[in-house]
Amino acid sequence: MASHVDPRALGTFLRARRAQLTPQQCGLPEAGSARRVAGLRREEAARLAAISVDYYTRLEQGRVRASAPVLATLARALRLDDDQQRYLYEVAGRSDARAARPRPAQQVRPAMRRLLGQLRDTPALILGRRLDILAWNQAATALYTDFAAVPADRRNYLRLLFTDPTIRGMHQDWEHDARDAVAALRMEAAAGPDDTDLATLVGELTAQDPDFRTWWAEHRVSSASHGTKRYRHPLVGDLTLDCDTWTDPDGSGQRLMVLTAETGSPSHAALRILASWTHDPQPHDTRAGDGSAPPR
Repeated sequence: MASHVDPRALGTFLRARRAQLTPQQCGLPEAGSARRVAGLRREEAARLAAISVDYYTRLEQGRVRASAPVLATLARALRLDDDQQRYLYEVAGRSDARAARPRPAQQVRPAMRRLLGQLRDTPALILGRRLDILAWNQAATALYTDFAAVPADRRNYLRLLFTDPTIRGMHQDWEHDARDAVAALRMEAAAGPDDTDLATLVGELTAQDPDFRTWWAEHRVSSASHGTKRYRHPLVGDLTLDCDTWTDPDGSGQRLMVLTAETGSPSHAALRILASWTHDPQPHDTRAGDGSAPPR
């Protein structure tokens, strides 16, 4: 078992998940007495997992280490999806051995930078660990903001989504998009519990934003790679864009995020207008010589 595993993390997740379920969802009869808190009771969760209430209580209190078979039955009992099961094993110290390997520095591969530069009319970002923005093309600058003007240690997708008024305001479905981003970061937190930069980011946003504080405590996790985003841009108006994310196969965890619109649609025309106002086709990244700090 890795020494960095927090014995309280599993209990926190189990309690959060219990609160999200009802007896009816799990096939249990509704108890006659009034419930003091929402969700399943401890004894109900224990019954579903076919373990004793005492043992389940000690799991939530961090006083016993869960075995792999127990985790499997908890995953079934609490109706965890694939992402939630991965997170369960991570916080219980049963993560894939690859998670223990030292992670490479956040350097964008030349091939990724070339691909970014070839997406002329398509906003695209390269996201690293913690959703750090490592590189972007001019179309992304035209859509979002001048990322080069943002200090490198503040250039983080989630931080900007919560703290930058322009970026926050242009998301028509801000709550949905922000909650998805928090869930993605929560997924990453399980794989990197010793990441001090991630801890700093979470602490900062927890102190600054009550929505982040609430959603982070929910322990919702996600590794969704596609979806739809709706923007209200100050120059070209409303856009509906498909957002797709591809993970680099080199094991760095870097992701290429691309925003596209259906050909011939008003949103496609708006993207072309935005792209026509940019003059530099080259992508920018944290090594672009703009005074940024080196990548972490």
